Amino acid sequence: MKPENILLESASDKKLDVKIADFGFSCIFDPREGLDLVLGSPLYMAPEIIKGETYNEKVDIWSMGVITYMLLTGRNPYPGKNKDQVKRMIVHSEVDLVKHFKGVSEDAKDFIRMALNKDIEGRYSAKQLLDHKWLKNLEDKISH
Repeated sequence: MKPENILLESASDKKLDVKIADFGFSCIFDPREGLDLVLGSPLYMAPEIIKGETYNEKVDIWSMGVITYMLLTGRNPYPGKNKDQVKRMIVHSEVDLVKHFKGVSEDAKDFIRMALNKDIEGRYSAKQLLDHKWLKNLEDKISH
């Protein structure tokens, strides 16, 4: 997933219907076996894809973490000068949740931290992210 594939159906701020496009690499897989194809845009690739390891649906959680970081800071979390440097940073560097995060809540930073966890087992699932305190607080603000 990447921001270019997230579309709003309406220009109205009263109707926020989001559509996800471009399923060119989508497939059905056996969760017991995982996948090992190296596909996608380097900036949004999870470390396990870059390392050529077997992966699962949590690579999409990683991508959402990158997108969330970019939406909140207006910056790339892995600002390498080329694709190889970006890949090295993803695999070997921790994401900086301080430098460009003035005014961003600790809950939002925790959401990103849970999505960008290099440990697949520790990385949140989609359900866990949907239940995250930051989203629950945003939901409460929107509904009031």
